[in-house]
Amino acid sequence: LYAADFAHLGDQIEVLLRAGARVFHFDVGDGHFVEPVTMGPVVLRAVAPIVHAVDGAIDCHLMVAEPAKHVQQFAEAGADSVTVHFEVCPDLPEVVALARGHGLQAGLVFNPDTKVEPVAAAAVEAGVDLVLCMSVHPGYSGQAYIPESVDRIRCLRGRLPDEIPIQVDGGVGETNIGELQAAGARLCVAGAAVFGGDDPVQAYERLVAAVQ
Repeated sequence: LYAADFAHLGDQIEVLLRAGARVFHFDVGDGHFVEPVTMGPVVLRAVAPIVHAVDGAIDCHLMVAEPAKHVQQFAEAGADSVTVHFEVCPDLPEVVALARGHGLQAGLVFNPDTKVEPVAAAAVEAGVDLVLCMSVHPGYSGQAYIPESVDRIRCLRGRLPDEIPIQVDGGVGETNIGELQAAGARLCVAGAAVFGGDDPVQAYERLVAAVQ
């Protein structure tokens, strides 16, 4: 949603829901862990009822320095899951327990320059619900995809139990979504690929066709 037209955010969500989209990725930047300040609970509270009206879900990616401080307010604003960064989460089991205590699923995300192996070990130990592999550096929408990401996803898939799905975020589009899926990604975040053109619905449908 970070790449959407914020003057028409609710309308864009509704047309994508009608096209079949059911999971919406909500990027939260705090100006510390990442440079930009992006969306927060006020925006989430406005759009959550639209998504939940058709049993959709909102997946909040917390690009924040102290994720534990923010879990409750995002739960109260309508989040269905929160994903926190390995780089700033020394006590992941505590954050996972906090999220679940507020009725949320919990994910773990890692940056392109973070090694796969310790992330996979931490994810298994904490029993997270998903692991997100960044295929760009977090913070800004529309960045170029890092091609080495497909190898990192393949490596990660080999180190996680089957029940933990892999999500990929950054530069995902028609040209690479197929190979990312083949490498083991099951949740593909598409921002600019959907909202960067004139027709988000057609763009979304092309992505769906590319993985079918």
